[in-house]
Amino acid sequence: MFGKGLVKGLVITWKEFWTPKVTIQYPEEQPPVPERFHGRLSIEVDKCIACGMCVNACPNKVIELKKQKVGKKQFLTDYVQNVQYCLFCGLCVEACPKDALHFTAIFNMNQYFYDNLPVVLVQREAPAEPVEKEEPAAKAGSGDKVKPKPKAKVDKSVPAAASEVAAGKAPDKEGQ
Repeated sequence: MFGKGLVKGLVITWKEFWTPKVTIQYPEEQPPVPERFHGRLSIEVDKCIACGMCVNACPNKVIELKKQKVGKKQFLTDYVQNVQYCLFCGLCVEACPKDALHFTAIFNMNQYFYDNLPVVLVQREAPAEPVEKEEPAAKAGSGDKVKPKPKAKVDKSVPAAASEVAAGKAPDKEGQ
């Protein structure tokens, strides 16, 4: 009776010896992260319109958003996430109308000091004057035609020798 239990244990150990390892060496090797993993929050500042829907959608109110209005547009100046209270539920990401928020695959958010827990995602100044976008050219199918702006007149009375010196083709008077 004593030998059967020992042999059975050795058989189980022998089988486990040849199975693939489940354990990884964590700091050196990163575990595989699923595609839909909710890790650290990330924001694309250029897409954000500072509407505040992410702040309203958060059940724990962990997002602090500050905005500044310049002209008719709002600019995001500060965006802070208090990670210690975050549930990583993803409601803020779903509420964003411009898809500016998304989760990254970063899961290690350890901090040594409690004061470092609020993650500052954006901290910038708003521009002093409104940013103008270039007007898109008229579409081929539309009847509106865009008139080209007249170009400023350029004085083309530069002597040919001076233009050759500028182009590096002929030596100037000082170089002779």
